[in-house]
Amino acid sequence: MIWKRSAVLRFYSVCGLLLQAAASKNKVKVGNLGKKGSQGQFPLTQNVTVVEGGTAILTCRVDQNDNTSLQWSNPAQQTLYFDDKKALRDNRIELVRASWHELSISVSDVSLSDEGQYTCSLFTMPVKTSKAYLTVLGVPDKPQISGFSSPVMEGDLMQLTCKTSGSKPAADIRWFKNDKEIKDVKYLKEEDANRKTFTVSSTLDFRVDRSDDGVAVICRVDHESLNATPQVAMQVLEIHYTPSVKIIPSTPFPQEGQPLILTCESKGKPLPEPVLWTKDGGELPDPDRMVVSGRELNILFLNKTDNGTYRCEATNTIGQSSAEYVLIVHDVPNTLPPTTIIPSLTTATVTTTVAITTSPTTTATTNSLRDPNALAGQAGPDHALIGGIVAVVVFVTLCSIFLLGRYLARHKGTYLTNEAKGAEDAPDADTAIINAEGSQVNAEEKKEYFI
Repeated sequence: MIWKRSAVLRFYSVCGLLLQAAASKNKVKVGNLGKKGSQGQFPLTQNVTVVEGGTAILTCRVDQNDNTSLQWSNPAQQTLYFDDKKALRDNRIELVRASWHELSISVSDVSLSDEGQYTCSLFTMPVKTSKAYLTVLGVPDKPQISGFSSPVMEGDLMQLTCKTSGSKPAADIRWFKNDKEIKDVKYLKEEDANRKTFTVSSTLDFRVDRSDDGVAVICRVDHESLNATPQVAMQVLEIHYTPSVKIIPSTPFPQEGQPLILTCESKGKPLPEPVLWTKDGGELPDPDRMVVSGRELNILFLNKTDNGTYRCEATNTIGQSSAEYVLIVHDVPNTLPPTTIIPSLTTATVTTTVAITTSPTTTATTNSLRDPNALAGQAGPDHALIGGIVAVVVFVTLCSIFLLGRYLARHKGTYLTNEAKGAEDAPDADTAIINAEGSQVNAEEKKEYFI
């Protein structure tokens, strides 16, 4: 019986080859139609990719079928379904659809061992087959980060390793710090004992500083089985570092008689202990006016004796740091009252006005030269006021010069005394003396008036 069946199959195969050769040689339309019909009798399948643990659907279709049976078989050539009849006792395998044109089955809870080439057979003469390859993706395990020991000191070299197993194909590992990807990492891929999946690890080396404290380092695993939702592992860094200190004054221009608050801003990990305040290398000289409250130094009613260098020291278990502030107490600026000048035409008034006007200016200038701090605290000179004073002084001076000139012009001339009158026409000295004596008798009668 077996011999007869083989003979029949060989006969039909030879006949099919002869028919194909004849159709190719004659190139007639009938041959083309026959070729189209042959394609319709051919089973069609598609490769399937499924995640481990999922469900795979295997479908075999025939466009034109003359009631010929269809069959699915696994990579071990075991028949799974023959038409609608189940052949293999496997509860994971179920029938989805069975007709003359389609045979579809499902394989649930797919494992890596289910991967391989499945065959759909159409029992024509000869038997026609189509292959479908089932690919099973191995899902990577949740990644783990190792190598971190808390705390880490500032400046130390840190080495972190991220590892994941069970991926097929091998997963990809990426590192991120502060949402920025780190490229310079080491990558290692190893095949697992089942020779199907892989264990992947990646190592990150970097030197830490205080800016890394509290930063999250993320290891991300990308794989096609994760459906664009990568698996991540996160490690929050804890960095210990020495304190950093800064002194902040309550006012940038401290003045005498005013209060002043100096704030010692210190940052460190562990948190620095209560700060220590000193002045010029020693203790605070006046505890009654200089009150320390937490990290603040309150100085009440500043005076010149408070000038000096103030130092703030902060200490934690890692180390110590300090900052200095040089205090210079400035004088309170004096505000000069406005000066009103009344112009006068008399010389005495002008002289007095000039003396009064210039005296405060000279005094203010002298005080400014003696105390540069007072100059720094005062506002700029009033140029409009100075210009007005100068204009008034110039005007008064010009008026005085004009009046003095007019006075001199009106009293200009030659004047003779009583003794000289009557002697100006005398021919000699004796006659002049005699004439002068005679004129004294009538001196009461001659008077001069000046207008």
